[in-house]
Amino acid sequence: MKFRVIPVTPFQQNCTLMWCEETARGVVIDPGGDLDRVRQVAREEGVILEKILLTHGHLDHAGAVAVLARDTGLPVEGPHRDDEFWIEGLPLQSQRFGFAQADRFTPDRWLEDGDRVTFGNQELEVLHCPGHTPGHVVFYHRSSGLAQVGDVLFNGSIGRTDFPRGDYNQLIASIREKLFRLGEDIRFIPGHGPMSTFGHERRTNPFVSDHRG
Repeated sequence: MKFRVIPVTPFQQNCTLMWCEETARGVVIDPGGDLDRVRQVAREEGVILEKILLTHGHLDHAGAVAVLARDTGLPVEGPHRDDEFWIEGLPLQSQRFGFAQADRFTPDRWLEDGDRVTFGNQELEVLHCPGHTPGHVVFYHRSSGLAQVGDVLFNGSIGRTDFPRGDYNQLIASIREKLFRLGEDIRFIPGHGPMSTFGHERRTNPFVSDHRG
């Protein structure tokens, strides 16, 4: 499997293109905006998009999902149903932040912990990791040791929990009990900023390291 990270929106959110090298079929994760750029990267790589995947319902991750799905007919998978209220609120979110109108939508498939998402010959495992939002999910590609974690965990930080239905204790549990248990060497793409590994964060992240406080 191959991937490219495509920062989009003024928030520089890490939209991610993942594809199967054998079939050139792929997915776009969290297309929050700047669809012309996302489409251009897909053309450059020769990727045939199969699905839109979504980690959670915040504007910078989900703002362009409705348009992309409408323009392409691609199915939307994710997040967990507990983020439905965020998706329903996308028009209001876009007004508050001065974004182009973001339309609400209904995913073709809500995801649960333990589900699988496929594209080409590849499979992503789904982990429900609430805390930043109640319905946040993470996509994990076991064979390459790569995860797209959205806004659960960052290089040196963690997701905010001061939004509606955010929960700090849930977030810490999601990171330590689900993500870190995948292994020290697992690389991850965060929702913003540079990549890291779970091992590096477990050693150095001031919020979730084994040596904190």
